[in-house]
Amino acid sequence: MYIPHYYKNENLAEIKDFLINNSFGILVNQTDGRPYATHIPLELDRNEQGKDVLVGHIAKANPQWKAFSDITEVLCIFNGPHAYVSSSWYKEEEVPTWNYIAVHVYGKLSVLNEKDTMKSLHKLVHKYEKDSKNPISLDDMSPKTLRQVKGVVGFQVEITEIQAAYKLSQTRTEDHPKITSELHEKEDAGSKAIAKKMIERKS
Repeated sequence: MYIPHYYKNENLAEIKDFLINNSFGILVNQTDGRPYATHIPLELDRNEQGKDVLVGHIAKANPQWKAFSDITEVLCIFNGPHAYVSSSWYKEEEVPTWNYIAVHVYGKLSVLNEKDTMKSLHKLVHKYEKDSKNPISLDDMSPKTLRQVKGVVGFQVEITEIQAAYKLSQTRTEDHPKITSELHEKEDAGSKAIAKKMIERKS
């Protein structure tokens, strides 16, 4: 991913927090000689060697997994909030732009066995059910229902490189008060989230 140096984020703790809270990503690899992508949860975890990994699963009906191997390098894309920035908010004439947060993760993919896949599914459900009014647990489901795990392919991606772009008007600090004020007045959640992140990074 092309990232101008003033937008590059190398704060690993902040990036990991972003991945945990924006874990619905895009898994990209080469399948039959073409780029192939699937939108799925990709959860940040650590493997038995203590290395950072992303863990996920896809349906066996999805042909993407047939290109998986222990030497497969994949790209995982995570998108955060984004917002249009009007240049009418600037003190000087300039073209408009777009602010955004995006993280690309590269790594080596390996397929999980059924036991480890089930373990990852337990973690996934617990993470997203804990705040539910009536949380469910895979522990309470029948063996018949849980046999559905045979229809998925679990995998983990050992992270080899992270590229993080936080484009938050870093080159227009004199215009930040006006930009954040205008973004706060927008109705969409992305504009409000970008304004909040701009303010946080200045404090």
